[in-house]
Amino acid sequence: MREHLDLTDRRLVKQLSQDAQPGINRIAEILAISVPTVRTRLRNLLDRNLLKIVGLLNLTERPELISAIVGINAQGRGRARELAQRISELPFVNSASVVTGRFDIIVDVTVAGDVADLYRVTSELIPGAGEPGEVVRSETFVVMASCNKWVSLPEGCWSDDRKEPV
Repeated sequence: MREHLDLTDRRLVKQLSQDAQPGINRIAEILAISVPTVRTRLRNLLDRNLLKIVGLLNLTERPELISAIVGINAQGRGRARELAQRISELPFVNSASVVTGRFDIIVDVTVAGDVADLYRVTSELIPGAGEPGEVVRSETFVVMASCNKWVSLPEGCWSDDRKEPV
C-alpha cells in the first residue's frame, strides 16, 4: 500500500519541485524548519525512492529533441503493468503508464533529432518488450508543440558516442 506524505514532506517536495538549487540551509529557512530536519527528511524521501532530484530540459527550447506519445493495445491477460515496466526500461522511454480508455498503456518517448530512432522505438523496441503477440497495436503521436513540458533525458539520448551539442 502506498503511504501518504505528511505536511512537512509535502512542503519539502513542493519547494524542491519549484527550485532544487538553493541548498539545504536555504530550504530550511524558506520552510521555517531546522536544517537537520530538512536533511533527515530529504535523505528519507530519497532512500525510500519517493523523490528523485534531476535536471530537466525545457522541451520547447530544444528543437533537436523529438517527443512522442505512444498508445499501446496489449493482449496482456492481466499483465499490462509487467509489460509497462519492461517498456519503461527501454532506451528513449521516459515513462510507461497503464491507463484507462482506448489504449492499455501510454508511453512517453524522447529521441534526439533522429526520426529513425523514433521509428526503431515504435516498430522494434516496444513490440520486442512483450511476448510475441502481446503488443497488438500501437499508435504514435509526435508532439508538434508543447507547453510547460520539462523532460529528463532517457537512456539513448545524447549518448557519449554521438558527440552532439547540448
